[in-house]
Amino acid sequence: MIVTRLDEAQLSSCAEELAELLVDTVDDGASIGFLAPMDRAAAVAWWKERVGAVAAGHLAVWAARDGRRALGTVTLAFPDKPNSRHRAELVKLMVHRDARGQGLGRTLLGTAEEAARSAGITLLHLDTETDSPAEHLYGSAGWTRAGVIPDFAADPAGVLLPTTLYYKRLG
Repeated sequence: MIVTRLDEAQLSSCAEELAELLVDTVDDGASIGFLAPMDRAAAVAWWKERVGAVAAGHLAVWAARDGRRALGTVTLAFPDKPNSRHRAELVKLMVHRDARGQGLGRTLLGTAEEAARSAGITLLHLDTETDSPAEHLYGSAGWTRAGVIPDFAADPAGVLLPTTLYYKRLG
């Protein structure tokens, strides 16, 4: 499994692969901002819409590939305001159903954390569906639970669910 940070050209060229991963993740019930059923064309368009932000340095996207397809991805979103350049948000950590339980989520999380440290980021934050399997990953990786917001987002079926906020100081 190779994890690569994608530049804008690479992101654009693998948008189809990443769309398959996004569709799989949503179809499996992950609450990552989309409703089911996830339209493949909409998933491709969503990834292509990220290209400009990658080119501008507002997003950093990594993809884990097995040589045939994308099996995982993680993104860091960097704020554009002067008073918040010390932090970044971890967004869209996804692992294909076929690759779960093999440590890929932890690998992607570690990759993003190390890249953030190297970029001078001292604080990461994220939100995830409360009581989801992702909560175990973040807790076991040293992230601190900050609190829960009720009815924060709809899951793929449209049901409003709480989200849990996490942060991690990078020293």
